[in-house]
Amino acid sequence: MSDGDLTRPSFADLAAAKFVLLSTFRKNGTAVPTPVWAAADGDRLLVWTETDSYKVRRLRRDPRITLAVCDARGKPRSAAVAGTAVVLDDAGTDRARAAITRKYGILGRLLVKASLLRRGRSGTIGLACSVDEP
Repeated sequence: MSDGDLTRPSFADLAAAKFVLLSTFRKNGTAVPTPVWAAADGDRLLVWTETDSYKVRRLRRDPRITLAVCDARGKPRSAAVAGTAVVLDDAGTDRARAAITRKYGILGRLLVKASLLRRGRSGTIGLACSVDEP
């Protein structure tokens, strides 16, 4: 199934999805897709990831992203929509952790706590993703 066969997701579709395919871009323009958990916060999606991940490095250089509904392995279930993402400060990262915990329940709580124990507060960082208007 090509991206052209899939339907453009609404923000509500992305917010309700268990997994979202977040694609960031290398310097040469190649998209690098990663399935992530995401939780709505107003008109943006909050994502929580490792501070030293390549996606964070790419976003610090280039805020362009695409988002799509996907399964746990990253297989798209919708067309991709363009947007931008920003790396959050400490308060924003705490907000992202809380949003993930609320949306994903006990599993979210366990993963956030385990990550804090393993990597400390500075080991993970939040991202705020916004969808461009069609």
